[in-house]
Amino acid sequence: MTQVADSNSTCSERAELEVMLSALARNPRLAKLLKFLAERALQGKTEEINEYTIATEVFDRSKTTFDGSTDSIARVETFRLRKKLKEYYETEGKDHAVVISLPGRSYVPEFTRRDVSLQLSAPAPIPQANELRDSSFVELGGEGSKHLAEAAFKMTRHTGPNNRRKQILLYGAIAIILVFLLILGAFRLVLRIRSAQSENTAAVNPPNSTQSVTPANAAHVPLRLLAGYQGSPKIDSAGAYWQADRYFSGGAAFERPHLPVARTSDPMLFEHWRTGDFSYDIPLAVGTYELHLFFVGSAPEEFNTQFFDVSANGSLLLKAFNINADALGPNIADEKVFKDIHPDKDGYLHLKFSTERSSPELNALEILPGIPHRQQPVRLVMQPTAVTDHNGNLWHPDNYFASGAVSDQPRLVSGTPDPNLYAFERYGHFTYSIPVDTRGRYTLVLHFAELYWVPDASGSVGVGTRLFRVYCNGSTLLDNFDIFKEAGSQHALTRTFYHLRPSAEGKLDLTFDPIVNYATISAIEVIDESE
Repeated sequence: MTQVADSNSTCSERAELEVMLSALARNPRLAKLLKFLAERALQGKTEEINEYTIATEVFDRSKTTFDGSTDSIARVETFRLRKKLKEYYETEGKDHAVVISLPGRSYVPEFTRRDVSLQLSAPAPIPQANELRDSSFVELGGEGSKHLAEAAFKMTRHTGPNNRRKQILLYGAIAIILVFLLILGAFRLVLRIRSAQSENTAAVNPPNSTQSVTPANAAHVPLRLLAGYQGSPKIDSAGAYWQADRYFSGGAAFERPHLPVARTSDPMLFEHWRTGDFSYDIPLAVGTYELHLFFVGSAPEEFNTQFFDVSANGSLLLKAFNINADALGPNIADEKVFKDIHPDKDGYLHLKFSTERSSPELNALEILPGIPHRQQPVRLVMQPTAVTDHNGNLWHPDNYFASGAVSDQPRLVSGTPDPNLYAFERYGHFTYSIPVDTRGRYTLVLHFAELYWVPDASGSVGVGTRLFRVYCNGSTLLDNFDIFKEAGSQHALTRTFYHLRPSAEGKLDLTFDPIVNYATISAIEVIDESE
């Protein structure tokens, strides 16, 4: 039991770290610092957290000449991070169950849990009669109520103390006035609250949103679930954690036959599935999210009968969806992307998988923090491990490819602040099928470097040594492309293409076609152009 609890705790801490790193996306220096400190702390390597390692490993100070007495980079940036964490958990993160903090005079971060259950405020006291005239309660009733109150008090001052009958009548009148003011004040207060709520909802949510509440048990995002799987969390090639299946109802869980899966660097996403009519009810904070659904088809007995529907909050996402038709064959990973996803008015995202001609199937789902009307950028680097660039952007290990091979020795490339992006390549005759939301138009940035052909004394290596074409969804992007001619050897080169339209299946299908020697690519970037 202790090991399970510890595993769940570490999982929630890493999930909160991912959320915090996303919040610091616009401040890559602090994001890089937090990741270094938190990773060491979660690994139990707190002895490696000190001023010297922060300066040299995070901020690239010289390991031989760094002097903490004259260079305060570690102290200054840690102070900034400590302040930023405190501000975040007092505002945006005030409802988070896990809090990351940096205690004073310490470089070791702490992960603490807190009770985020809602606390009801005590009702404001009803104003006494002698306070009525100047109270905010009278203000809620407006000028008319203020004049009524003043008239009542004038009547009390001018009524003789010996006329008991008149005093009784007068106090009765005052009581009626007070009741009237209470009703009027309450009515105006309700109008103000509704107006403020409407303004806040319009500011946070997009038009047409019906969101109104955040569940007390809202899931931490990014949320990654392995459908049909029950076990300890798994880690993908980019270091992200995937949890066991939860929030579901209906359907049945199965382990998939051990068959290879094409077009993925993370086959573990497709080892299990949930099938049958089923649904997910996922509690989410009010906001915009991005949904990724992962499928893989098996060889069907009757291909034309494999159709099912997927909806979110009652609206169709996929109609008569056929996995094999979408992926172009069985045992090929297929990923569908949907931006502008929001929880329903009850605070839950309701995903429904229902039979059209056959039972639905799902292998995994992912919910990411969203950008209103835009998909998160897709960044791929053609190597087996993730790379973080100088702006703090994470580039995912090679994915979505078919055919070709990856170089096995890194090369040093010039002409770029991010030589690690170009250190490896995929080469040969190969394709990429990159999933995107069908509603967008996209900018594609291709990153090249000539890593193999190096000029020699014979002069046989040079312009014309490597020529190839690049297509996107059948349209030619590059023809007779010669990296050596454009940039020489081991020098970074990019080519950018705008306004690309995805296929009907929501893919940017890239083909790298050799003409002379192999085609090559080192990194790929896809950016949603939507406003």
